[in-house]
Amino acid sequence: MQVIGLCRFSYPALGGFQIGHETVEERIAYLYAEERIEERFRLFETIALPCLKEQTDQDFDLILVTGDSLPRVHRDRLHDLTAGMPQVQIRAEPPRRHRDVMKELINQARRDHDQPCLQFRHDDDDAVSVDFVERLRAVTEDCRPLMRKNRSVAIDFNRGFIAQAGPEGIAAAEGVHPYFVAALGMHVRRGCPLTIMNFGHHKINRFMPTVTLTDAPMFVRTHNRFNDSRDTDAWQPGLTTLTPEQAGEFEARFAIRTSHVKEAFGSG
Repeated sequence: MQVIGLCRFSYPALGGFQIGHETVEERIAYLYAEERIEERFRLFETIALPCLKEQTDQDFDLILVTGDSLPRVHRDRLHDLTAGMPQVQIRAEPPRRHRDVMKELINQARRDHDQPCLQFRHDDDDAVSVDFVERLRAVTEDCRPLMRKNRSVAIDFNRGFIAQAGPEGIAAAEGVHPYFVAALGMHVRRGCPLTIMNFGHHKINRFMPTVTLTDAPMFVRTHNRFNDSRDTDAWQPGLTTLTPEQAGEFEARFAIRTSHVKEAFGSG
C-alpha cells in the first residue's frame, strides 16, 4: 500500500496560516526573512528530517512543498539536505489557496487511485518515531474491516513530547495530545479522492472514524520562536532538559541527536 507524506517548508500559501499578512509579498518577506528561515533549516535538519531518514519501513513517498520564490541559496540547501532520500519530491509552487494546492499534490502523487493509500502530514519542525510508517501499515492491517467500510479512517498516535531545541540541547515534557499533526495518519479507500488535507487535524474525528493508540511516544512537537500557533491545550510549561538516558531514548526513538542539536543551535 502506498504511503504518502506531505511536508510544507515555508510555502507562501493563500490562507493556511494563523499569522495574518495583508499581501502575498508581506508573507513571502516574513517566511524568507534570514532569522526565521535559518531557524527553520536548523529544526528541519535536526528534528524533522532524521526520523524520516531512519524509518524502519522506507517504502513511502514524501512531497516537500516550498515556494517558487524561495531564494536560490535556500533552494540549494533544501536539495542538499534531502539528496540521499529517494522518497522526497520537492515541489516549488506559486502562491495558491493552501488546501487546494496540498490536496492536488497528494492526489497527483497517488500512483494508483484504484488502490487504497495511507497519508500523513509532517511539519518541518516536528519528528515522528522511526517506526511510524511501519506502525501505520500494521494498524491498517489490524483494522482491515473498518478500513473497507469507510471512505477514510484516521489513525492517531497521540502520545508524544512537547519540546524546545536550543544551544543546551532538548528540553521536553511527555503527554497525550489527541489529533496533533505529528503522528496522525489517514487511510483512504480505493477510488476515493479525499486527502488528509481535506480536514483540519483537530477536527478530523468529526468526519470519520478514528483509531487511537496511546501505548508509546510517537512524536516530538517543537515550540520555537516562529511557531504559527501555540494551542493552549498543547503548550506545557516546565519542560525539562533531557537526562543522558532520555537523550539516548530520543536518539533511538526519533533519531534526534543531542550533539547535533547543540551544534546547530549553538552558532547563534
